[in-house]
Amino acid sequence: MKLWITRPMTPAVEARAIDEFKAEIREATTPLSHDEMRRALSEFDVVVPTLGDQFGAQVFQDVSTPQCKLLANFGVGYNHIDVSAAQAAGVQVTNTPGAVTDATADIAMTLLLSTARRAGEGERLVRSGNWQGWHPTQMLGHHVTGKHVGIVGMGRIGQAIARRCHFGFGMQVAYLARSAKQLDFAADFVPDILTLASAVDFLVVAVPGGADTRHLINAQVLEAMRTSAILVNIARGEVVDEAALISGLRTRQIAGAGLDVYEFEPTVPHSLRDMENVTLLPHLGTATEEVRTSMGHMALDNVAAFVQGRALPNPV
Repeated sequence: MKLWITRPMTPAVEARAIDEFKAEIREATTPLSHDEMRRALSEFDVVVPTLGDQFGAQVFQDVSTPQCKLLANFGVGYNHIDVSAAQAAGVQVTNTPGAVTDATADIAMTLLLSTARRAGEGERLVRSGNWQGWHPTQMLGHHVTGKHVGIVGMGRIGQAIARRCHFGFGMQVAYLARSAKQLDFAADFVPDILTLASAVDFLVVAVPGGADTRHLINAQVLEAMRTSAILVNIARGEVVDEAALISGLRTRQIAGAGLDVYEFEPTVPHSLRDMENVTLLPHLGTATEEVRTSMGHMALDNVAAFVQGRALPNPV
């Protein structure tokens, strides 16, 4: 059984992969090229891909009878894989849900607080050597405690964010989802995104990527938001219409944004990088040793089940 892991992993995950599966681990940290994806499907029985490895319909057309029978995705999001095309070619797909929940929710709160309190801008001021000392109106930001937050998507991650907002900061929580959720804290179900956007001080995006949610946050939603409101995106970059967001930030249609993901990642437009009212992170949602190791083991658990002929723990 030939296993290929498309990016370097944490030491614990690499050690297990080599010990149990004699895995080949690609050294590059960049996404697979189209030729590499064809090699993945043609030469390996199982591949562990991740974000940026665009296994679209074309590569399955190019390799119509793949040797590969499982893409054990490293990550909860799998919109970079055309699951229908994979399954039609006889390739199963799994992911790593659960392991990423708390770390991603923590990053959402990091972005919310940093943007509201202008932390990034303040740090840049101190580092520049131009800070002239405290005064009563210096860098006034937005209070967070007790404010109104809207969560777009109330799955595992959305609920984890909502719990932090409710229990940690006494915030009023509202949310958009396909249906109302049974929760152990007060939260208002709002079935319409424009209604939600118009009512809250912070709008946090936590939906899966894919065709159904592409540009869910568009010019119309941004126009509905308060001019004092802040947008936070920890979902997928393409969920937010980046051009509309840049326009809304430039004209102060909204007060700011906190972003961990980008529509054309890793490209981040100069116009975003030049704005002081935006907090920009390099897709740090799950970037802790513990979480990335848990994700790796979950991916390898899917591999082990496949090799042993057992039901896959996390099929998509």
